Amino acid sequence: MPETTCDTGNRVGRLLVEPGMVRVGPILAVPTVLRSFAVEPGAVLAEFGLSEEFFDDPENTLSTAMAGRLIGRCVERTGCDHFGLLLGQHAGASSLGALGYLMQSSSTVGEALTVLARNFEVQDQGGAVWVEVKGDHAVLGYTVLSAEVESLDQIMACAMAIAINFLRSFFGPLWHPDQVLFSFARPRRVAPFHRFFGIVPTFDMERTGIVFQSRRLSAPTHSADPLLHKLMAERVRELKQGLVNDIAGQVRRVLKTMVMSSNCSLDEVAVQIGLHRRTLSRKLAMSGISFREMRNAAAQEVAYQLLENTRMPVTDIAATLGYAEPAGFTRAFRRWSGLTPSQWRMSHQRR
Repeated sequence: MPETTCDTGNRVGRLLVEPGMVRVGPILAVPTVLRSFAVEPGAVLAEFGLSEEFFDDPENTLSTAMAGRLIGRCVERTGCDHFGLLLGQHAGASSLGALGYLMQSSSTVGEALTVLARNFEVQDQGGAVWVEVKGDHAVLGYTVLSAEVESLDQIMACAMAIAINFLRSFFGPLWHPDQVLFSFARPRRVAPFHRFFGIVPTFDMERTGIVFQSRRLSAPTHSADPLLHKLMAERVRELKQGLVNDIAGQVRRVLKTMVMSSNCSLDEVAVQIGLHRRTLSRKLAMSGISFREMRNAAAQEVAYQLLENTRMPVTDIAATLGYAEPAGFTRAFRRWSGLTPSQWRMSHQRR
């Protein structure tokens, strides 16, 4: 399917995932879920220049911006404010194509999740997956890169439903996590989330992720297959070689997942990307941008997302982004937007 343009940000295509694009595999169930509410999918999809046949091929791609608008429209048409959660319940590792099979054929859960985080760009260049281990607990998280994407709460709910499906395929269908964290405000109806996750999620958090015992990372997978793993690793390498090798884009993805941590430094980002810090600095300079500028831009994106989608106090958002005093955050935010954080929130926060 050749790439077409429906309107600004509404791009669709096939095979390679370009910057700002995602594969449709994880949301193939859009027509199915719409029909479960007696909504005819054809009319909804036509508004975006799409057809039901588009959702027959998980390799098709569309822009993250379009995906957000589409899911938002589905919420409006069905009247279901947890549509994204229902959508994600239909998807598992196989919805990620070669990357999903690479995960499933890994020898341990930790290896599978590392494979997912390190290669996620072949599936989705509008977001980033991260894995964090702190003591007895591990977190599998997802971050949307752009603060301008609509229906962020629906996208996050969808992503965490898929993440739970991943983990239950390893740990068993009755397993439930220690915590589910969402970086959006508590919805009107929490019961659907409780039923699916097995616990009540915690909302209004700085990041979105699934928390579970870190010892489970060493658990063997029941689907380990060395030959399949080798074949899928080669396929994923081929897909990565076809991507635009944009160093600034790579740094942006890593920074968006690290900007809230205390070790968000040039050295640490260089390690994550696999470059020496001097090499990374030189490449960024050749691109006409500094690491400091990129880190500030990532902080700005996170601030916008948290102010718009959560009810976190401004003081907590400031602390999350590493500001010792709220006044410092307010000054920085004025430089970014011309408004104070509270003023910006009043004009943007979802009702």
